[in-house]
Formats: sequence, structure tokens, C-alpha cells
Amino acid sequence: MNFALFVTAPPAHEQAFHALHFCEAAIRAGHRVERVFFYGDGVLHGNRLITPPQDEPSLLPRWQALAANGTELVICVAAALRRGVLDADNARRFEREGDNLADGFLISGLGQLAESLATAERVVGFTS
Repeated sequence: MNFALFVTAPPAHEQAFHALHFCEAAIRAGHRVERVFFYGDGVLHGNRLITPPQDEPSLLPRWQALAANGTELVICVAAALRRGVLDADNARRFEREGDNLADGFLISGLGQLAESLATAERVVGFTS
């Protein structure tokens, strides 16, 4: 089965952990997770500067492992800009000092979500 995920939960939220576990379990079971679309506070998953407390696991390396194995991690551009998550192009465009988009993530528009709704066999949402 081909899945797409819609994640609005921020990194420390319980639903964020569920989203990541769902992806990993689906892939282990032989399914495909074609895309994870992050929206709202979910875009914070792509901020490479977020550092969780020492007693909390960092989800970032696990998201990046999924990306390295073919899962597309897409961050909504409007939500990202609103929350200060910038790739190099947007940092230049808006004259900011630097970017903070983590490797493995890409910034795009809602068209990517619409494409997922049309092509995935199942779309699963994880919201806060």
C-alpha cells in the first residue's frame, strides 16, 4: 500500500511520535510512504536548530533516515516562513542571515499535498 501523511503536530507533541512510528512500521511491513507533508506547527520538524532536552529523543535523525530511503519530507512554504523555517533560497529572498532547513526536507506549496491526496492509496493525518 502507498501512504502519504499529513502532520501538523509539533516535534514534542505525542502525535509527532505516532506519525514517525507509523511511517517506520509501515515501511517495515513492506508498504511505501511516498510523502510526509508538514503543515502548521508541523513544519518545525524541519528546523535543524531545534534541540530537544536531553531526556527527550530527537525525531530529526529518524525523519532524515526515512528521507534517505525515499520518503519525501515536504514542508509547507507559507507555514514555514511564518515560523522562521527557511531554506537557502528563501533566506536570500527575504534577506535573512542564514537558513535552518534540515537536510532531507524540502519546502514547497500545498500543490504537493494535493498531489498526495490524488496519488496515495491512503492519507493519514497526525494533528495536535
